[in-house]
Amino acid sequence: MKRPLGVSLISSFYIFGAVVLIYTAVFFNPDEFGIADRFGLPNFPEHPFRIILAVVSLIIIYGYIRLKRWGFWLMILYSFGFGLLSFILLRSSNQQPFTGNFIWSVIVLIYTFYVRKSFFHVDKNF
Repeated sequence: MKRPLGVSLISSFYIFGAVVLIYTAVFFNPDEFGIADRFGLPNFPEHPFRIILAVVSLIIIYGYIRLKRWGFWLMILYSFGFGLLSFILLRSSNQQPFTGNFIWSVIVLIYTFYVRKSFFHVDKNF
């Protein structure tokens, strides 16, 4: 089955985000913006957390872009979890990045459900 354009675009954005996470883990001071702390893990080292998050994102994206069922479900879980976290942080700090992250997560969830048949397509050529 042909991959929907939106799946390719969403995957591209997430790949870019994973590359940025790895880049910031190597070249930036983690005290400026702690992602681990935002995920509720203040005692977890920032550099490894960014790399772990990037690797997990890339694994999810691989399944998503290849239209795998597990990629669909992991993207749903990831988007829901990240959206919920962004919503909680938005309510507590009212900062624009959290608003954007929350809206993006909602868009990804809605679109992923909209094209769900692409992930559950059964090839009848076997």
